[in-house]
Amino acid sequence: MAKFMLFLYDDPTQWLKFSPQEQQKAIEKYVAWGNKARQQKILVSSSKLADEPGKVMRPGKGKPRVTDGPYSETKEVLGGYYLIEAANYDQAIERTRDHPHLEHGTIELREVDPRSGGG
Repeated sequence: MAKFMLFLYDDPTQWLKFSPQEQQKAIEKYVAWGNKARQQKILVSSSKLADEPGKVMRPGKGKPRVTDGPYSETKEVLGGYYLIEAANYDQAIERTRDHPHLEHGTIELREVDPRSGGG
C-alpha cells in the first residue's frame, strides 16, 4: 500500500474570526476525521504545526542561509499534515474527500516515494 502526505494549507487569520465555540467545533471535526482514519487503519501519522513561522534554509556560500519564514505571495500557509495509506491517487482522493479542512482550506496530496523508507 502506498503512502500519501496530505499537506493542509489555510489562512491562519481566518481562525481568528471564529468564536471559541466555532473553533472547538472545528477541532472536534479534525479529531473525528483522524479517529475514523485510524479505525479504518489508513492513518499513519498526523500533526498540527506550531503557530509560528518557522525557519527556511537555503543553499549559501559554504554554509546554508537560515531566515525566518516561510514568506510567500499567498496568505495560505502550511499548518499541518496527515500521512495516510492508499492504493493510488484515486483512492487517496476518495479517502480525503470528507476531510474537514476542505471547509476552509486547501489540501495538497503527494505520494511518498517508496524508495525513501516511506514514513
